[in-house]
Amino acid sequence: MYIVKRILTMLITIWVIATLTFFVMKVIPGDPFASDADVLPPEVLENMRDKYNLDEPIAVQYVLYLRDLVTFDLGYSIQSQTRSVNAILADGATASALLGIQAMAIALVFGLLLGILAALNHNKIIDYVSMFIAIIGISVPSFILAPLLIKYFAVEWGLLPVASWGSWEHSILPSLALAASPLAVIARFMRSSMLEVMNQNYIRTADAKGLSTTKLVIRHGIRNAILPVVSFIGPLFVFLITGTFVIEKIFAVPGIGRYFVDSIFNRDYPVIMGTTIFFSVILVVTLFLIDISYRFIDPRIKLTSGGD
Repeated sequence: MYIVKRILTMLITIWVIATLTFFVMKVIPGDPFASDADVLPPEVLENMRDKYNLDEPIAVQYVLYLRDLVTFDLGYSIQSQTRSVNAILADGATASALLGIQAMAIALVFGLLLGILAALNHNKIIDYVSMFIAIIGISVPSFILAPLLIKYFAVEWGLLPVASWGSWEHSILPSLALAASPLAVIARFMRSSMLEVMNQNYIRTADAKGLSTTKLVIRHGIRNAILPVVSFIGPLFVFLITGTFVIEKIFAVPGIGRYFVDSIFNRDYPVIMGTTIFFSVILVVTLFLIDISYRFIDPRIKLTSGGD
């Protein structure tokens, strides 16, 4: 029952986002064909507006938009009229997903490691070094870190390629730039959660019974301390997959972020709305999967709703 309710909530959420996106696009002043008004005959402009249903009343446009959305037809780009939004998303999704997954792996592995080491060595040099790295990661924006990585790793040292896309080596620098901030946040989350868990009575009891430090940390410490981090992973995963706009621009990555930014400047309504819906679906589905994963991480958590 809980899963059914969550699925219904997901569908309602996507509908609300789709509706808000549609009407926001309509209230913004301007015309996507304004730049062509001086070079194209009025008849051609009229046909183009008819193709994208822009000559219909707003209510009719909205109904047609929802109809196409239900059938997974996101329409055609205004700027590139021979390409569908579905094709644009498919082209950009591979690069964005690769970049996001690599950044996620880096952030999780090193963030959790730093957080655990800091907690187990509280108020020692390892703790101070780990938190210093976390502060740097949070304080330095990715658009500042990215040029620094390019300057040293690509230009001065010549270790990695930059501003192109082809092999896995091209994804290393953008992944590092993208992972720095979430890595720092995960490290701080894990340190705080781990310190709290390790001070619980059941940890002291297990320690008094002679349980080895390794088993104590892995079985009782990390397993319970990681739950707050899991809550953060859902939005973080979506951000890393779809929120790479600046990084994709800096490193010339042919991802969804680049198409989204270009569509805003070009007032390409179908691409703007299509990418927004795409991001929204990934977000709500990921949050749903994260909720379900709680049950596997901690069997004591039951999948119920309301007061059940």
